[in-house]
Amino acid sequence: MSVIVVEFITLDGVVDDPDGSGGTASGGWAFRHGPESVGGDKFRLGSLLETGTLLFGRTTWELFAKLWPGRTGDFADRLNAAPKLVASRTLADVGAWQNSSLLAGDLTEVVAQEQRDVVVIGSIGIARTLARHGLVDEYRLLVFPSVAGEGRRLFDGLAADLRLVSSTQVGAAVLSTYRTRPA
Repeated sequence: MSVIVVEFITLDGVVDDPDGSGGTASGGWAFRHGPESVGGDKFRLGSLLETGTLLFGRTTWELFAKLWPGRTGDFADRLNAAPKLVASRTLADVGAWQNSSLLAGDLTEVVAQEQRDVVVIGSIGIARTLARHGLVDEYRLLVFPSVAGEGRRLFDGLAADLRLVSSTQVGAAVLSTYRTRPA
């Protein structure tokens, strides 16, 4: 089992509001670079959508639950069909997006005991919590040629030694994959 964190990120490390839906002053930085940088399976999740489970925080899940159920196509169909865990203290119903269930119990304990690969999409608070507990095995960062200047950063307050596994241009962005420990 691996824990994989996937994030849209700016050159200055900001992960906040890549699509502009959060209404921040610098929001929308990823989507300004066009659909070739953000559409489809840009994080190379492939079979992980069938064999793993996706993990979302409430905010990211709510955004995705509004956008993805009505979409079709190879990637959308696989994303919609994937099992999803939602970590939330306030949601009582996650029926708006198929195959979603509320995470029951302590986040780090549930993730540590999960038998499938866990893919954290966005959900910066969850990504940071798992990193602080040494549970993240891999980061797949889609780095956009933007500098936001302010906003939440992925590694604020965290220290990590990462090993670059691959780096590939994806539209205007670069997908860089890093491992935290040997595979």
